[in-house]
Amino acid sequence: MTTSKNEQFEVVKTDAEWREILTPEQFQVLRKHGTERAGTSPLDKNYETGTYVCAGCGTPLFTSETKFNSRTGWPSFYAPIEGAIETTVDRSLFMTRIEVHCRRCGGHLGHVFKDGPAPDRRSLLHERRFP
Repeated sequence: MTTSKNEQFEVVKTDAEWREILTPEQFQVLRKHGTERAGTSPLDKNYETGTYVCAGCGTPLFTSETKFNSRTGWPSFYAPIEGAIETTVDRSLFMTRIEVHCRRCGGHLGHVFKDGPAPDRRSLLHERRFP
C-alpha cells in the first residue's frame, strides 16, 4: 500500500463537474469523504466475479477475488489492484485511521481495518462509490 498526500491527481474536476457525473450519494462519499449508511449498498452482498471500479474516473480498484464478508454492512476487500489506490492518515472523529483513495482522482474509498482474512488480516472497508 502506498501512502501519499498527492493533491495533484490525473483526473481533476471542479465540484460542479463532479456533481454532473456522480449521484448525490456518490459525490458525498467520493468528494466529501462521507460514509454510506451500513447495509445500504447492493454491492455488500454481491459476490459475482468481476472488477470494482471508481465511480468517479473508472479506475479498476479491486477484484472480486479479494472481496470478503466483513459483516460490517460495507463491501470489503483484503487487497487492492496493484497501484490503484493511495492512502493518507485520517485524524478525524477523535481517532487515527488510514484512509483509502483512488490513485487517479483522489476519490475517498473508505478506511483500512485489521479484520480481513489471511494473509495479512488487513481489509479495506468501502462506502458505495461503484457504478
